[in-house]
Amino acid sequence: MSGNGLGVGSSSMRRSSSQSQKMDKLQPRMSSAFPPPHKTQLPPRFQVNQGPWRGRSSSRRNTWVFLGSLLLISFFLYLISISKGIPHFQRRVGNNKGYAVIIDGGSTGSRLHVFQYIKEGSIPFLMLKGKESFSLKTRPGLSSFASSPEAAGTSLAKLLDFAKANVPQKFRTATPLYLMATAGLRLLDKDVQEAILSSCRNKLRAAGFMFKDEWASVITGTDEGIYAWVAANYALGTLGGDPQETTGVVELGGASAQVTFVPESVPPPAFRHELFLGGITYTLYTYSFLHFGQEAAWEKLLHMITSGVLKMTPTEFNDGDEVVDPCTPRGYIFKRNSLISEVTNDKSVKDAIPTIRAAGNFSECRRAALALFQKGQDGCLYKKCAIGAAFVPELRGKFFATENFYYTSEFFGLPSTTSLAEMERAGQHFCGEDWDTLQQKHQGMETEDLLKYCFSTAYIVALLHDTLGVDMRDDRFRFTNRVGEVPLDWALGALIVHLENDSFGEMPPVWYFGEGAFRVFAVIGCIVILSFAVWMIMRIRRPHVKTIYDLEKGRYFTTAARGGR
Repeated sequence: MSGNGLGVGSSSMRRSSSQSQKMDKLQPRMSSAFPPPHKTQLPPRFQVNQGPWRGRSSSRRNTWVFLGSLLLISFFLYLISISKGIPHFQRRVGNNKGYAVIIDGGSTGSRLHVFQYIKEGSIPFLMLKGKESFSLKTRPGLSSFASSPEAAGTSLAKLLDFAKANVPQKFRTATPLYLMATAGLRLLDKDVQEAILSSCRNKLRAAGFMFKDEWASVITGTDEGIYAWVAANYALGTLGGDPQETTGVVELGGASAQVTFVPESVPPPAFRHELFLGGITYTLYTYSFLHFGQEAAWEKLLHMITSGVLKMTPTEFNDGDEVVDPCTPRGYIFKRNSLISEVTNDKSVKDAIPTIRAAGNFSECRRAALALFQKGQDGCLYKKCAIGAAFVPELRGKFFATENFYYTSEFFGLPSTTSLAEMERAGQHFCGEDWDTLQQKHQGMETEDLLKYCFSTAYIVALLHDTLGVDMRDDRFRFTNRVGEVPLDWALGALIVHLENDSFGEMPPVWYFGEGAFRVFAVIGCIVILSFAVWMIMRIRRPHVKTIYDLEKGRYFTTAARGGR
């Protein structure tokens, strides 16, 4: 018994001594105040989850990645919606061609131009094919719809069909369409102008081109003169160079005349315009002489003659009941509503006409035209006024004489380098011819066109020589509407100026996500941003805790963490 008891006790003591030795070996690792327990000391259930924050950190990172990705995607889609789609551009490297359509709403008719260009820098390169293949004119002009403005838009139908035939369908929605009316509409009342433009806008919106309501407008005479000057110097290749090497332009339209050039000295503010183009600033003299276009001047001259304001030299044919018209070829028989209805719509002119006798006298017609230019000079505020009360500086450099200047020289077969002396000789011969003889020589020509050339030649000489001081044999002027394949048309200049300021070649934005994408993406973006803000607020307000292992109790417990740690 005693032996067995001693054996058991001895065995118990040995086990206790062994455990004591093991505890002595572990004691140094527990010398610090409550260090984290070794994994071998943890109960089995805690060895499965080795520290709760390690798992939570991984979960938190996944949440941040998810929320960040969602936020970035939503923000990206929101940017797309704000920009109303992803715009893609027609002009890319090697493919920067574009089209533009401009309708010149003139006084006698409307002319549509289709331009194809390559945009490289501020000055484009125009791709021109043939003399008239990209231009079409129809009559009457928009101003003829003054009594029925709602019908003005229908006059554009043929022009728009022409534009569609010359602009490929895939480019039409990216091709800007402009209607720029000139002096014919400027002469009408503002409310009539707007009614005519409103009718035209309705037609232009449905044409299938890029169009905005403000692109149908009545341009100023100053704009018209500047555009013509730009077109001329583009054709000569002088844009972007020395201003003193540029060429001036004198235009003779139907209702107005424009003079634009770089003068030697700075003109008064009312006649000065600063144009920045091709990296150069040009100081231009430019002025539009309203009512001094060829048709408007002829109408005014007839009124002055028939009303007795302008007294003409008597002839052996006239008596007290007649007035003499020196600007119509002799032998033409006036019918009360014939020539007058073709030249003017002024009822007071028609009612005032007694009997008109055609005199066909170039010198007298020239004198009458000069009197027209001098009318109103008593109101001149400058040292010298060339036309009415308007200041015109001395013409310097070379000039193009365009529009009716050119048409008149072309009718007589005169070269572009013709002098005013040659123009005078042609006019004297034409005015002196009998009307029946002229009709035989020019069979098939419209009466209203044939009648005007006596007045036209006299008016040109009176304007350029007697008024603007151009020498009769001056070789600085070129009577032309074209330089090579480039038309000297103000519509071309308008295109170049607008290409400098507008994004003509950019195609409109394409909605890859549908028309309602703006609202959808805006809502998604706002929801995501709001949710993220709420989550951040809740996280900031949630108390921060940390987990501690209690060695005495053998378990974990949580407590508040200072400073969020």
